[in-house]
Amino acid sequence: MKTIDVHIHVGKKEHFHEWVLRYEENVNPRIQESYEVLSDPDRFCSFLRNEGVERAVILAENSPLTTGVVPNDYVLSFCLGRGMLIPFCSINPNTDSAPSQTLEMLVEGGFRGLKLYPPYHLHYANETRLYPLYAKAEELGVPIMFHTGSSVFRGARLKYGDPIFLDDVAVDFPDLTLIMAHSGRGLWYDTAFLLARLHKNVHMEISGLPPKNLLRYFPNLEKNADKILFGSDFPTVDSIRRNIEEVLKLPISDSSKEKILFSNAARIMKII
Repeated sequence: MKTIDVHIHVGKKEHFHEWVLRYEENVNPRIQESYEVLSDPDRFCSFLRNEGVERAVILAENSPLTTGVVPNDYVLSFCLGRGMLIPFCSINPNTDSAPSQTLEMLVEGGFRGLKLYPPYHLHYANETRLYPLYAKAEELGVPIMFHTGSSVFRGARLKYGDPIFLDDVAVDFPDLTLIMAHSGRGLWYDTAFLLARLHKNVHMEISGLPPKNLLRYFPNLEKNADKILFGSDFPTVDSIRRNIEEVLKLPISDSSKEKILFSNAARIMKII
C-alpha cells in the first residue's frame, strides 16, 4: 500500500540543542545511523523507498529556545530536484516582523506548506496577530501544520498545544487546510478528534503516536478516516516501515488504511 509520511525532520546535529540529541538517543537506538542517512538527500530518498514511503513532507524548524533551528533554506536545498520530498517552511511569529510576507516569499521559492510550533514559540494558535499569516496561507492555498499536544523538550509550554484554539482558526478561515500534528497527544485526543469531525478543513496527523495504540486513543477512528494523515516523526523513530505495518494491522477496513497512509495526504498536498 502506497504511503505518504507527512512528518519528517531533517537537519544536522549542530542544528539542535544537546537535550534534543539526548532525547533522540534514548528513543532511537539507531540514531547515529539515522543522522548518517540524513547527511545526504539522495541517500535519504533511497532510505525512504526502502521503508515503503513514496512521498514525504520535510519540516523546517525555527525554535531556538526549545529545540533548535533547521533553516528554511537548508530544507529547501535538501528537497530541491527530489520530487518525492515536499518542503514545509517554518516561521517564528515572535521574531519575524512580517510573517505573511515571509510566507509568500517562501512559497514562491518552492515551499508547499507551513509548520507552526505554538508550544515552542509560546503563543496560542488563535491570536489575532497571526490572522494575516493565516489569510496569506489561505490565499496561497498552502496547508498549515500545527504542533499540538505534549512535548518533552526544555522550555516548551503545553498550554499552547491545546488544539481547541484551532477552532477559531477553522471557523474564521474555512478554506485554509489545518493539520494537527500529533493529534493533541497526551491530553487532548478527544478535542482533536472532535475538531476534525466538526470542521471540513481540520485534519489529524498521527506522528509521535504508536500506531498499535490508535484505537485506544481514538475508539471511533474510522469515523474520521477521511481526515487522518500518517506521519512518523523520523528520526525519533528507528523504523518508518514498522509504523506503516502497525497501521496495516489495525482492525479497520482496507479503504480506511489507504486513506490514512496515502490518499488523504495526496489530496491535501495536491498530488492527486
